[in-house]
Amino acid sequence: MTIEARFESLNFETMEVDEQLRRSRVFTKRMLTRRTVRDFSSRTVPYELIDNALKVAGSAPSGANQQPWTFVLVSDPAVKRAIRIAAEAEEKESYQRRMSQEWLEALAHLGTDWRKPHIEDAPYLIVVFRQAYGVALDEATGEERRVKHYYSEESVGIAVGFLLSALHISGLATLTHTPSPMQFLREILERPPNERPYVLIPVGYPAEDAKAPVIEKKSLADIVVRRSS
Repeated sequence: MTIEARFESLNFETMEVDEQLRRSRVFTKRMLTRRTVRDFSSRTVPYELIDNALKVAGSAPSGANQQPWTFVLVSDPAVKRAIRIAAEAEEKESYQRRMSQEWLEALAHLGTDWRKPHIEDAPYLIVVFRQAYGVALDEATGEERRVKHYYSEESVGIAVGFLLSALHISGLATLTHTPSPMQFLREILERPPNERPYVLIPVGYPAEDAKAPVIEKKSLADIVVRRSS
């Protein structure tokens, strides 16, 4: 069955250039303060901040608009504890046996190890799952069938970028954590077989004594290639 495309008028705010530049500068200045945080406060986070950020993430563009993502929001201390135990077990194995010396040296300047207390300390965990394929009910047979998802990796990556930006703009701190392997997240959170763990994001306010490693970001000259006529 061919579905006919439908269109509606674009809701787009046209601004004067001065206003465009003002908003751009404010956003850029704010986003350049974003840092990965490993020391979280127990201070309560208003749920609306999380809800709004998830709405932004869910608005991200995706291949064929299939929106191949699931965001599992965890605040239950028992579930966070279970996730921490499983994550630390995998991370300890990685740091002690799986990682090459080159990999360990690449991480050394960040001061990380297998211990992950932030998983329990942060008020919220957002676990992002990528839907490798969709599941639909076949009306003719009543059976479930697989629906191919297009560009699911790229789509979920874009959504996570939206999510991190929205959380930071809301005054919240985050950490992107990808323990390897991550299958334990699907088991603990009881997600279906078509969902693959993508990233674990602790969210909250930074602790008063929080510190971040001294790092440098590449300059525009290092990351942008300009081709002008």
